[in-house]
Amino acid sequence: MKTKERIVIVGGGFAGLNLIKGLDKRRFEVILVDRNNFHSFPPLFYQIASSGLDPASISFPFRREMRKGKVKGARFHLGEVKRIDVDRKELQTQYETLSYDRLIIAAGTTNNFFGNPELIKYVYTIKSVSEAMRTRDEILDRLERASLTHDAELRRRLLSFVVVGGGPSGVEVAGALGEMKRDIIKREYPSIDIDEVNITLLEGSDKLLGAMSPQSSAKALKYLGELMVDVRLGHVMKEYTDEQVTIDDGTRLTAGMVIWTAGVTGVTFDMGGTGPTLVRGNRFEVDRFNRVKGLDDVFAVGDIAYMATEAFPHGHPQLAQVAIQQARHLADNLNRDRWTEPFVYNDKGSMATVGRNLAVADLKHMHLYGWPAWLAWMFIHLISILGMRNKANVLLNWTWAYWTYNTSLRLLVHTARYPLRSRWGER
Repeated sequence: MKTKERIVIVGGGFAGLNLIKGLDKRRFEVILVDRNNFHSFPPLFYQIASSGLDPASISFPFRREMRKGKVKGARFHLGEVKRIDVDRKELQTQYETLSYDRLIIAAGTTNNFFGNPELIKYVYTIKSVSEAMRTRDEILDRLERASLTHDAELRRRLLSFVVVGGGPSGVEVAGALGEMKRDIIKREYPSIDIDEVNITLLEGSDKLLGAMSPQSSAKALKYLGELMVDVRLGHVMKEYTDEQVTIDDGTRLTAGMVIWTAGVTGVTFDMGGTGPTLVRGNRFEVDRFNRVKGLDDVFAVGDIAYMATEAFPHGHPQLAQVAIQQARHLADNLNRDRWTEPFVYNDKGSMATVGRNLAVADLKHMHLYGWPAWLAWMFIHLISILGMRNKANVLLNWTWAYWTYNTSLRLLVHTARYPLRSRWGER
């Protein structure tokens, strides 16, 4: 009996999960390795951070999914990749060593602090479920403390928020904070004057949503203004000390809380043997079939893959649609074991929401703004969430929030510490 070829996939995001769905499990032994035991929906992390959704609504366990549908037949291994030896064809986590015939790296990206890793100690991020929950808890804690203090200076620091980065995540977070200021704080924290709440968005370029059209950028700027967000274009954060943000023109802003959405970089690994050279943004350079250049039987897909084409000379945008399309294309090529049709990205457009009834959408043949764009944004995101239960939960929460201007998820939960777990190999 012929032994199945073993394919190990690192990362269970959009790319990894769509790969598993597309691969022929009768031909391949498919193993997914991820540091979390669940898949989540990153475009809605900002709603966790702003108490709009609970984490369970946009997440589901891998093992449950692998019992059904197109994912059935794959296996899941919990672990964070510590080392990849491409010569021995081995992958090491903190728990085990896995051999592979073919390796597919779909690990995605992490926060980019642009050479200043010390920032991670002081700023808040929303690149994962746990980071979004931490950000949510800090926002709620600050509101509670501000409602109690009689110290004007302390209250000012507690209620000063700076969002760094004017891409979709930054715009969505700033908009969500603006909605909290307008709808929640005014009603539920009567001791706080909303004029005391300062929300500032810093963007280094001269426009918001740099990848979108100038019209969408201008609309997003207008919508944030309506939500009482102070947008400062053409300015970057140079320093953050003593709850003060210093920007490039020397201006100092009070910033009790800084939320960092300024950029991403590829997840890195310790590569043993004849490892590849990483390009800009710690991405693996791949050919038009997502094969890592210089390596046999190693592939990269999604945000961590750098594929230069005539249409995209600096690589494809790091978007969910790119990851999904690359994964499906690679799975099809692996199933057929034919490498004749190179990957071509079908750009279906991009969109971002600023707040209730406020969104922008650059679609293939049209631009939408305001309420129509907001409806389109909700529909696209709703159908993209996996699982009918998750879709129903999200729709219910959105419907409730729309009609009541409220959510029931503003729970300030202080998590307990785990006991020592060194016996499991953790450090």
